[in-house]
Amino acid sequence: MIEHSPLMRRASGLTGRRAECDVLDRLISAARTGESRALVISGEPGVGKTALLGYLIEQASGCSVAQASGVQSEMELAFSGLHQLLSPMLPRLAGLPAPQRLALGTAFGLSSGPAPDPFLIGLAVLTLLSEEAAERPLLCVIDDEQWLDRASAQVLGFVARRLQAESVGMVFAARTIEHQLAGLPALLVEGLRDAEARALLDSVLTSPLDPRVRDQIVSETRGIPLAVLELLQEVTPAALAGGFGLPAGVPASIGIEDSFRRRLDALPTETQRFLQVAAADPVGDPLLVWKAAERLGIPADAATPAVEAGLLELGANVRFLHPLVRSAAYRLATVQARQHAHRALAEVTDPELDPDRRAWHRAQAAPGPDDDVAEELERSAARAQARGGMAAAAAFLERSVELTVDRANLGRRALGAAKAKLLAGAPEAALKLLATAEAGPLTELQSAWVDLLRGQLAFASSRGSDAPHLLLAAAKRLEVLDVDLARETYLETLSAVTFAGRLSSPGGHALDVASAARASPGPAHLPRATDLFLDGLAVHFCEGYATAAPLLRHALIRFGEDVSDEEELRWLWLACIVALHLWDDASWIALCRRHVELARATGALSELPLALTARVFTHVLTGEMTAAVTVSNEARAATQATGGTLAPYGGFAIAAVHGRDAQLMALIDASKDDLDRHGVGIGLTITAWASALLHNGLGRYEVALAAAQEATSYPQDMGTSYLALAELVEAATRTADHEIAHAAHQRLLEVARPAGTDWALGVEERSGALLTAGDDAERLYRSAIDRLSRTQVHLDLARAQLLYGEWLRRENRRVDARVQLRAAHELFTAMEAEGFAERARRELLATGETVRKRQAATRDGLTAQEAQIAQLARDGLSNPEIGTRLFLSPRTVQYHLRKVFTKLGVSSRSQLEDVLANDAPPPASP
Repeated sequence: MIEHSPLMRRASGLTGRRAECDVLDRLISAARTGESRALVISGEPGVGKTALLGYLIEQASGCSVAQASGVQSEMELAFSGLHQLLSPMLPRLAGLPAPQRLALGTAFGLSSGPAPDPFLIGLAVLTLLSEEAAERPLLCVIDDEQWLDRASAQVLGFVARRLQAESVGMVFAARTIEHQLAGLPALLVEGLRDAEARALLDSVLTSPLDPRVRDQIVSETRGIPLAVLELLQEVTPAALAGGFGLPAGVPASIGIEDSFRRRLDALPTETQRFLQVAAADPVGDPLLVWKAAERLGIPADAATPAVEAGLLELGANVRFLHPLVRSAAYRLATVQARQHAHRALAEVTDPELDPDRRAWHRAQAAPGPDDDVAEELERSAARAQARGGMAAAAAFLERSVELTVDRANLGRRALGAAKAKLLAGAPEAALKLLATAEAGPLTELQSAWVDLLRGQLAFASSRGSDAPHLLLAAAKRLEVLDVDLARETYLETLSAVTFAGRLSSPGGHALDVASAARASPGPAHLPRATDLFLDGLAVHFCEGYATAAPLLRHALIRFGEDVSDEEELRWLWLACIVALHLWDDASWIALCRRHVELARATGALSELPLALTARVFTHVLTGEMTAAVTVSNEARAATQATGGTLAPYGGFAIAAVHGRDAQLMALIDASKDDLDRHGVGIGLTITAWASALLHNGLGRYEVALAAAQEATSYPQDMGTSYLALAELVEAATRTADHEIAHAAHQRLLEVARPAGTDWALGVEERSGALLTAGDDAERLYRSAIDRLSRTQVHLDLARAQLLYGEWLRRENRRVDARVQLRAAHELFTAMEAEGFAERARRELLATGETVRKRQAATRDGLTAQEAQIAQLARDGLSNPEIGTRLFLSPRTVQYHLRKVFTKLGVSSRSQLEDVLANDAPPPASP
C-alpha cells in the first residue's frame, strides 16, 4: 500500500500545492457525478507525489478507494500489482461475462485454463471496476507505477484509456511517464517556488536562520520538499552556527537517497540488518519479515530504533517512510547480506501457496550459478505463462539462464527465454538471448530454432521485408531435423511473403520460398489442411494460377474439417486470402466471419485487428456499407487497444466506395511512410487498388489508370491485385489505352477461367464487354449481370449494371438503359457509393429520367461512437457484448445509449430498427 505516514505528509505539507490539489478535487467531483477520469502524476523523487495521493484519499469521502503500489523487487511477478489493487473486489469476479471471468481468474491463479489474452484481462478489469463503482464512486490510486510488474502496468494503462462513464477515477504516480501511460492526462509536479519552499523551511525550523542561508538551502534543494527536510535532518540547530551559515563538510546539494543512507548508517547494526530484510520483502508482511529476521539471528527489538527515527512503521504492514528509504536500506547492504536476506525470506515463504515468490527469492539469494534454482525458475515461468504473464515468464527464464551450470541446458533455456521475450513484446531482449544461446553448445535443432526465432522476430516487429529470407533459412535447416516443423515454417514464410510482397528482401521473394518448399520433403503422415495450403501455394508461385487452383480449393475444403481451434486461429487469415484469391465469395465471407467469431470466442484480442479488417472487405464488396463502417471502427478500436500497427486497410476500401477523395488521401498519406519503412508490400497494393476504385467511381480515369497499374505491377501479390485487374481494364478502356486494357483482360482471363466461380467469370465478362461491341458486348454484359446476381458481391453487380446501362445509352436504347441505370443507382445509393451513384445519376438524367435526391441521414446528430453503439444495439447486441466489441465497460455503453435515445427521440432499442434502418454510422477519422 502507499506509504504516506504522518511524517511523510509533514515533510511535504502540501505547501504550495493548491493548484495540484484543485486538479485532484475535480477528478473526485467527476467520479461522484458519473464521469471517469485518469491522471498521471509525475515528478522526481521527493517532490510530493505520494503526499498528493494521500490528499486524494483523504478527500474521497463517499467513494471507495482501491490502492496499489509498485515495489521494485516484485516487478517480475506477473499481475502482482493488479492483484494488490483488485483483491477487495474479487468477490464480484463471478458476475463477469464467462470469457472475462476465466481470463482474470487464470491470471490470478484462481482458475485453470489456457493463457489468456492480456487485452481480455484488461476488459475484465474494466468491467470489474465498473461493477464496483455501480454502488459508489471508485478511486483507484497507484503509487510508484514505474515499479509495477509489466503485466499489471500494461493492463492498467489499457483500462485507464477506456474510462468514460463508470464513476471511476484512476490516478497514477510515477517518476516519468512511460509508454504504458503515454497520452493520458498528466500532472507534472515540480519543485516548490522559492517563496513556498522558504515557507516550508520556516514551518519546521525551531531557531532563527539567516535569510541568505535559507535562500541557499532553497536553491540547492531546488524546492524539492523532501530534500529540504532531509537537509535539516542532517544538520543540528547548533551546527547552523546560530543560524548564520551552513557547517563545513555538509553539502547543501544532497541527494535524498544519500541523506536516507546516512541516517540509516547511524542506526545500530542489527537494526540495519532488519531493515535490509524488510526491504528485500516486497509484500510488507510483518510475520514473514520477523520469521526471516529470526532465522538470521536478528533480535526482536531490532526494529525499534528505525521506528523511533521515523524511517519505518510496523502495523498490519511493514511500511517505509518513503520508497527511497527502502531503496537506500537495500543498497546499503553488501551483496552477501542481500543474499542472506533473500535466502531467509525464501525459507519462510510457503512453497505451496507462493511458489513463484519463493523461487524469485532463491534466485536473488544464489551467489552463483545453481541448476536447482534454475529449474525452479523454469517451473515458475511455466506457471506465469499459463496465467498470461508472458513478461514475467520471460524474466524468470532470463534469470534461469544466468543461473544455469550445465551448459547443455543453456541453449534450451536461452531459446525459451528468447521466445518468451518475443511473445512479451521485447524484441531487443530476445535478440540478446539468442546471442547467448548461440554462444553455448547447441544441437542442430536448437541452431535451427535460433534462425526461426530471428525470422519470427522480424515478422512480429513489422510483418515486413526482412522476415521471409530469415524464415526461409530456418525452414531449410529444419528439413533434415523436423519435417513437420520445417513445413510449418515454410508456410509461415509464405505468409510473411504475402505481407512483404514486392518489398521482400533479396532471397526472400515468393518464387525463392516456393521453389525451396517444393524441393523439401513431404509430410510423413497423411497431408493435413496446412500441408495442402503449403503445396498449393508453392505450385501457384512456381507453375501459375491454373495449376494451383484445384489444390488450393481442396485445401480450403480440408481446412474446415481437420484443424484444431488453435491451428484454425493461427491460419484463418491465410485461408481467407486463399478464398479471395480463388474468387470464392461464399467461402471467403464465411471464413472471414469465422475468424472474427473465433478470435472473440477464445479471447484472442490481438488477432482481432487483422480479422476485423478482413471482415470489412467482405462487407465492402457485398455492399453492406453500414456493417463495413461499424466493423472498421471496431478494427480501429482493437488496433489502438492492443497497441498494434496495422494500417487502416478497411478504411481505405470504405473511403474508395463512398467516393471520398480527401478522406482516402488522408488515410494513405498517414500510412504510406510506415508501409515503406516496414516493408509491407501488400499495403502498397491495397492503397493503389483503393485509389483506382475511388477514381474509377469518380470518373477520373487517368488517375485510376496510374493507380491500377501500380496495384497490378507485382504479379505475385495475391487477392487484391487480381481485383485491381478489373479496375485497370475499365480505366484503360475509358482513356483509350487499348493495348493496356487488352493485356489486363488477358491476365484476368487467365485466373477467372481456372477459378470458375460466378464472381470471377462475371467480373471477367464485364471487363471483356468493355473491349467488344455490338451483340458480343451485350451478351457479355447480360451474362456478367446474370452471374454476379448469383453471388454475394453486390458492388460488382451494381458496377456491371452501370456499365451495361452506360453502353445502352450510347447505343440510343434509352428505355433499356434506364432499367439498368436505375437498378445500379439504387444499389449505389444504398451503399452510399457516392461516386458511382453520381455516375449513374448523370446517365439517368441523360436518358430523361428524374432522379430523387437522397434524404439526409437521421444519425447526423450522433457522434461516431454513439452511432456505432446505436448500430450494434439495433443489431441486437447487449451492453456487455457491445462493450466487448468496442473495448468499453457496459456502463459506458449504457451512458452513450441514453444520449442516442435522446438525440433520436426514441425510448427503446426496438425503435432503433426503424430510425436506423438504412443508416450507417460515420467512419472514424483517420
